[in-house]
Amino acid sequence: MDKLDIEDPEPCISTIFSHFDPYDAMVTSFLQTAPIQPLATENGPYDYTTSGNPMQDVLKRFLVKLEKADQAFCFRSNMAALDAATRLVGAGQEIVAGDDISAGSDDSLSQIPRASGVVVKRVNISDLSEVAAVIGPRTKLVWLESPTNLGLQIADLRRIAEMAHAYGAVVLVDSTIMSPVLLQPLKLGADIVMHAATTLIAGHIYATGVVFAVKGESLAKKLCFLQNAFRSLDFSTINCYHCLSGIKTMALRVEKQQENAQKIAEFLASHPFVKKVNYVGLSGHPGRDLHYSQVKGAGFVLSFLTGSLALSKHIVKTTKYFTKTNIFAGSMNSVIGLPCFIYKGNMPRNVREVRGLTEDLVRISVGIEDVDDLIGDLDNALRNGPL
Repeated sequence: MDKLDIEDPEPCISTIFSHFDPYDAMVTSFLQTAPIQPLATENGPYDYTTSGNPMQDVLKRFLVKLEKADQAFCFRSNMAALDAATRLVGAGQEIVAGDDISAGSDDSLSQIPRASGVVVKRVNISDLSEVAAVIGPRTKLVWLESPTNLGLQIADLRRIAEMAHAYGAVVLVDSTIMSPVLLQPLKLGADIVMHAATTLIAGHIYATGVVFAVKGESLAKKLCFLQNAFRSLDFSTINCYHCLSGIKTMALRVEKQQENAQKIAEFLASHPFVKKVNYVGLSGHPGRDLHYSQVKGAGFVLSFLTGSLALSKHIVKTTKYFTKTNIFAGSMNSVIGLPCFIYKGNMPRNVREVRGLTEDLVRISVGIEDVDDLIGDLDNALRNGPL
């Protein structure tokens, strides 16, 4: 009997995480530096370790496979990554960015383009008519998050990508709080997907840096030149090693964090001292249907309002099992903070308040701890705070 010509099915993403080493090793070999040149008169694949090294190549090849990209890039920091992306835009041209993006990106977008004559326009990305009104011939970069960092608003990534591409603009999606496990923006029309390597990629906050996965060889060549020309590199071999080690458990971590987040959101939604909960996994979220049309899960970041800044401060101060910080969303530890209280972004205070982003907003990035302990901790803080 003739054998049927059947293609092997694409493995599940959790399987890919465990089988990416080029030599099928259980642990990727650690190389401290790039190999020396083969001959004094010939260039090999590496020169400076910061420009590229075998460890970084393994990580980038894996990111390409994971995101279905053409090329991947590793940057030493959010600032370095954002600097490279904004250099795709020239003087007199425009960047359209969500007005509810992460504080680091928001602050950088407020400063970097100013000296170069680039105009940054802010927009409510959940309102397609508002987005359509600001994207135009001068738009060269559209910067998105979905869900957004504070209010958990949802962007129609497919439609916005179509609008941007009609004018030849590049679409960048910061998918840090979703991860490749839940969202693959390149499949939805994005050109660049960005992840903070510090949190979900590495998993344990041992590494620092940002990674890009890019669709399109022409765009990849531009970013490669910009990264090398302006030395936006220095993603060290030890950072790569931590990322390659931690990424193996990403699917398990995301599954646990998301399961915990759903239970915590449901608990908070029913609590008498909580006024509103922002979490896409709740049935009442206005962008829920759109979100699930492009994503595989609700994620692990949520926010809620108490109606009292004093109570919200008490919750953040007195909880025992949550790390107090407004960064590191996606790490194994549960994190709690008051992002609007220290928010220095470009959304005016009156606009934030209309959107429900008042100073009593508490944001949580849920970790992998026992969910009953986390819920009990929150309940205790809520019930013993000032009324």
